[in-house]
Amino acid sequence: MIPAETVTDRFLKYVKIDTQSDPESPTVPSTAKQKNLGKVLVEELKAIGIKDAELDEHGYVYATIPATSAKKVPVLCFCSHMDTSPDCSGANVNPIIHKNYQGGNIQLPNDKTQVLTPAAHPDLLNQKGNDIVTADGTTLLGADNKAGLAEIMAAAEYLMKHPEVKHGVIRILFTPDEEIGRGVDKVDMKKLGAQFGYTMDGESLGHIEAENFSADAVVITITGVSAHPGFAKGQMESAIKIASAIVDKLPNHKLSPESTEGMEGFVHPTSISGSIEQATIKFIIRDFVTHGLAEKENLLHEIAEKVISHYPNSKYEFKITEQYRNMKVEIDKHPQIIKYAEEAMIRAGIKPHMQSIRGGTDGARLSFMGMPCPNIFAGEHAFHGKQEWVSVQDMQKAAETIVNICGVWEEHS
Repeated sequence: MIPAETVTDRFLKYVKIDTQSDPESPTVPSTAKQKNLGKVLVEELKAIGIKDAELDEHGYVYATIPATSAKKVPVLCFCSHMDTSPDCSGANVNPIIHKNYQGGNIQLPNDKTQVLTPAAHPDLLNQKGNDIVTADGTTLLGADNKAGLAEIMAAAEYLMKHPEVKHGVIRILFTPDEEIGRGVDKVDMKKLGAQFGYTMDGESLGHIEAENFSADAVVITITGVSAHPGFAKGQMESAIKIASAIVDKLPNHKLSPESTEGMEGFVHPTSISGSIEQATIKFIIRDFVTHGLAEKENLLHEIAEKVISHYPNSKYEFKITEQYRNMKVEIDKHPQIIKYAEEAMIRAGIKPHMQSIRGGTDGARLSFMGMPCPNIFAGEHAFHGKQEWVSVQDMQKAAETIVNICGVWEEHS
């Protein structure tokens, strides 16, 4: 239906544009360079005939594919994010296509220590005969989420060229700063005007993700007692040591990212900083059920209380910030969202597979903003690192799935 080259050419162009977001920046978007890609996307949308494509002041791209059906079809939105992770360089990305993959290892040419193996990347076992795209070993690739951008753009182009495909109004949304948790902070939901949505930001072919972690952040700020180290006996209470003791008391073999999988949640210290007088520990708390967050936060609170009890002149603050919640609560109210996506995949020759996300997406927050929005596979793998990769053929199938979803909703309306 959609030529592989249509998706691939767009993808190769997008990954060369540096769009890394910055969690320390207070601006929106967090990095101005994200707008460079936004401008390119708007130009391309207008070139395929979408007249209202725009890039707003906050770095969001909005566009409309007009309806081709006279039926009253719910307005759908397809969404992907433009930024790449701050965890690994996204500058000067050099994408490489490994054509007709026949199994075995893939060594990346500019850092020979970077080797993709089927043992570390099991989905490579399903890619025989496909074309695999990687970076050169010195940067991430940016498949997360520029694969999604390319797929939505390729599907949009197809729909604009083929008005015989009956569908309702389709809205396109491209967001900045998803990787730093701010992806939908400035979305204008009234302007977007969609009833249901799909983010294209998932992993393996056929994956549909309708539930994700619920997430909180916790910050523990410790105020200790500083004294001259030469005369500190009986006086100094080091905030650094108190913070270290709290981290040391965390369970080692459970409740951590490195010891959990599937539906298990965790307590994860992400940073520790400070001085003798004051130190800060930042945590992320994750669980698939909201009451599980409270249980883990209570455990962390008990650990902090126990540690601080040994330092009579020190104190601490414990601050919880809600980040996002499991979208399953909202999506379960509208089972057709998943049913129609499954039907669309089957039409594309894909076996649907329901999956839970050990993380979050823009769709999770959009679901609680009035637009239920599960996540669909984009084909991206090994996110946020130098071994990130994507299959050309999987991207092609994702674009075909988008077109089919539009058609299925129209048929059932």
